[in-house]
Amino acid sequence: MSVIILTRDEELHLRTCVESLADLHAQIFVVDSGSSDRTQEIARELGCEVYQHPFESQAAQLNWAIDNLPVQAIWLLRMDADEWLTPQLAAEIAATLPLAAPDVAAFVMKRRVYFWGRWIRHGGYYPIWLMRLWRAGSARSEQRWMDEHLILTAPGKILQLNEDFVDENRKGLGFWTDKHNRYADREVKDTLSESSSDPRPAGQMGFRRWAKGNVYGRMPLFLRAFCYWFYRYFILFGFLDGRPGFVFHFLQAFWYRMLIDAKIYESTLQNATNDTGQASSPLRNSRRRSSPRRGS
Repeated sequence: MSVIILTRDEELHLRTCVESLADLHAQIFVVDSGSSDRTQEIARELGCEVYQHPFESQAAQLNWAIDNLPVQAIWLLRMDADEWLTPQLAAEIAATLPLAAPDVAAFVMKRRVYFWGRWIRHGGYYPIWLMRLWRAGSARSEQRWMDEHLILTAPGKILQLNEDFVDENRKGLGFWTDKHNRYADREVKDTLSESSSDPRPAGQMGFRRWAKGNVYGRMPLFLRAFCYWFYRYFILFGFLDGRPGFVFHFLQAFWYRMLIDAKIYESTLQNATNDTGQASSPLRNSRRRSSPRRGS
């Protein structure tokens, strides 16, 4: 098996990620996009093969890796540096892959998110099923700025693994908010350009994508951020995640979604001013444009 890890300034996390892969005896590729810390040095110390490539988007970076790395293994696993496999998942992968039938193209795995050391188990945030393990030549990342997922490019079955991998970024709240500010810019690009003809990922992620476009995307700007947070925090029991959960659900479900809507609204104001010389009816226009455009 081969593992692809995309990095930039990940000296804090990379060792934990790579060491969690030890029992798989995998060839590990680190694709770095200009780290200024010890990321590349640590990767080489741990026996990884290090490549450098300029970053455009997560999807483009992963597809470049798929197309250009000297992968010879049958199976590929994609990881972020701030993720790691539980010992149970590593053992399950090692036992499952040799027995996989030829018509199995990929596996989905459960992501377990930690915030401030707390497992976020409620609010619809666990389990999140993601396709991360696939047969070489069977999948590529969809071309999106945000929330990109692997899409099968060849016929085959998608099976589930039972154990978890962990997503635990320890860089602090300042990094988290800066990152999500950048994410908001990317999501606005996707929101204003998405078409119903775009392929959807399989399983849970495909349903979430549909709900986001056809339910959340049809609600009024700003109000929908509040409704989404209320749904996650109260209806889906996010309040059971304690004080870290309160901060996480508020920031991720309300603040982040509100920031996206504000950036959509700002973009509409700017477009209205450019088109007419005055910002006429921007809220009505922004509601229309906030829903994904339909394919012809």
